[in-house]
Amino acid sequence: MELGGNAAVLVFDDADLDVAVDGTMLAKMRNMGEACTAANRIFVHRSVAGEFASRVAARMAALTVGPGTESGVDVGPLIDDAGRRKVDSLVRDAIEHGAEVLTGGELPAGPGCFYPPTVLTGVSADAALMRTEIFGPVAAITVFDTEEEALAAANDTEWGLVGYVFTRSLDRALRVAERLETGMVGLNTGLVSNPAAPFGGVKQSGLGREGGRVGMDGFLEYKYVAIPF
Repeated sequence: MELGGNAAVLVFDDADLDVAVDGTMLAKMRNMGEACTAANRIFVHRSVAGEFASRVAARMAALTVGPGTESGVDVGPLIDDAGRRKVDSLVRDAIEHGAEVLTGGELPAGPGCFYPPTVLTGVSADAALMRTEIFGPVAAITVFDTEEEALAAANDTEWGLVGYVFTRSLDRALRVAERLETGMVGLNTGLVSNPAAPFGGVKQSGLGREGGRVGMDGFLEYKYVAIPF
């Protein structure tokens, strides 16, 4: 069973920002953010947070919103009006808790279930979107100062499907990946799905794995024979 994500992105001070921005965009905007593996909470080291946020905001603002059947469209509609209302409610709540909007954040006029690509900074731990999957094109950025702080914030959720880590340090990458309470970790990448790899999570993100050799277990019948000695 795969039961949801609330994925965290951790961008450390030694990260290659080109890689981190590309990876975050990939993890955030997959299917307009309506994916269990979509980035939900983005934690960025204070020393690079300003540049990272401005670069992500520029990328998000440049995306074209419209019907997916039209040429040149980057971001289509959300699944239904209830989904759009949920996203807007989470954004409004984050703003009430002190978040700043760098781009987007307003419901567009006209028909359809569209929501603009949005970037929020200074998102409080008390904001509802830190505990609820956004399932929409909203990048919620929070600043951290230490590795311990980043890990504590990333693990402060009942879900544990996937986490994303951006750093140039192999030691840090492996150390953080080990301590992240998730079934999957993307190191310097925003895409973890791979048919040859076991897909699944821990905590309230489900039981078991699909994909890869491990994913075959669910299709096997085991027989146990007890022999006395």
